[in-house]
Amino acid sequence: MQNKRPKIIVFTGPESTAKSTLSKHISEEYGARWEPEYARDYVEGLNRSYTYDDVVKIAKYQIESYWKACELNQSLIVFDTFLIITKVWLSEVYHRVPEWVEHFLSEVKIDLHLLCYPDLEWVADGIRENEAKRMYLFEQYELELKMYNFTYQIIKGQGHERYQQAINHINQIL
Repeated sequence: MQNKRPKIIVFTGPESTAKSTLSKHISEEYGARWEPEYARDYVEGLNRSYTYDDVVKIAKYQIESYWKACELNQSLIVFDTFLIITKVWLSEVYHRVPEWVEHFLSEVKIDLHLLCYPDLEWVADGIRENEAKRMYLFEQYELELKMYNFTYQIIKGQGHERYQQAINHINQIL
């Protein structure tokens, strides 16, 4: 007997909008599998500036982690960032996106994207580089979500309010 596909929740949005904090807490709240952000660890581990090839490796890892997570016997999986952010990163920095990224995004099944609005204070951390472009990037992510016809909700507010919005939207799809 084949396992039922798990529900997939993806947090997306500009830097410093609480994606990691929210996704971790949400996964704990629901006892769900949590897929942490891979790009941060990858870039922090480099002893040089990242390149196009590095971002492509990140994209491949994200796709692979999606398929691996879907094979597990889980009812809910929460991703702290995913391929929409990587696609925009490739497009903005390198002005080119591999066709297989586009293809995957057009075929992937994600139940809900939670798009985090940039209404939180910017926190620099050595990896973040787009403080002045947060609203622009938010708009780019929203355009991508619409283009692929993904179901998404915008998350705004401070602290518990932001968390409660995420919970409310997730409860609607469970």
